[in-house]
Amino acid sequence: MAEAEDKDVRARKEREKDELYALDISGVEWQSAPGTEEHEERVEIAYLPGGAVAMRSSLDPDTVLRYTEAEWRAFVLGARDGEFDLEPAPRNGGAAAE
Repeated sequence: MAEAEDKDVRARKEREKDELYALDISGVEWQSAPGTEEHEERVEIAYLPGGAVAMRSSLDPDTVLRYTEAEWRAFVLGARDGEFDLEPAPRNGGAAAE
């Protein structure tokens, strides 16, 4: 029974993704963080129907990732919770300090 439910959930999520990527987003309004300049590299997002979000790099505007409302909510909550915080880069080529 659980296996059939998992299969149904996967099929629904795949269908949602297909619908999301089929959307024409040529007229969306892209937004970026306040204080960034046009020439600076930045992440841009656009809000799509149904709470979905599109995201791209300003340096590669033709590559667009799209997220369902649930995926975007999970990402934002994880970011707020520090889930994606970067660790400081190791010094001395990664060798442990002695």
